Amino acid sequence: MPTPRLLAFSGSARRASFNQRLVTVAAESARSAGAEVTLINLRDFPMPLFNQDDEAENGQPDSVSELKNLFSEHDGLLIASPEYNGLPTPLLKNTLDWLSRRHGDEPRMMAYTDKVAAIMGASGGGLGGLRGLVHLRALLNNLGVVVQPKQHALSAAHKAFDDDGGLLSERDRSSIDSLASGLVDLCRKLHA
Repeated sequence: MPTPRLLAFSGSARRASFNQRLVTVAAESARSAGAEVTLINLRDFPMPLFNQDDEAENGQPDSVSELKNLFSEHDGLLIASPEYNGLPTPLLKNTLDWLSRRHGDEPRMMAYTDKVAAIMGASGGGLGGLRGLVHLRALLNNLGVVVQPKQHALSAAHKAFDDDGGLLSERDRSSIDSLASGLVDLCRKLHA
């Protein structure tokens, strides 16, 4: 297949987000494994809280259309998700909900058709966002996205990165490399 195209983002809009740092590391790993990667920040795609009444009255926000097109142009997704009280963030859930909505004559679920994903999380706690990844996996599966079995939960994230944004632990770096290269391989196999 042609070079796999991956879209990488986190479920955090925080300026010093551990999850945005983590997905940046994963994006570099995927590039090293032969993928073309587009790294984005959901902060750049503001959208209102999903409400069908607002959608009916105001239509689909431009930011949703733009992000939906980006999703459609890529073969796979690299997603780093914070955990809020054991669940993915409202930002991530709201984004995924908006992208599931059909607009005009678009194909049904166009943002998610034939997509594969790798998921990871980072947290200051001991579980590294692991509880939230369970729910993110289920949500993506419900949307028709094939999520690779391997995932990574980065604990003590406040101590995990060097000054340049790289991971300090060889074990964490190796796990992220494996996760990213696995997604690249999965894209190649499923889209061959």
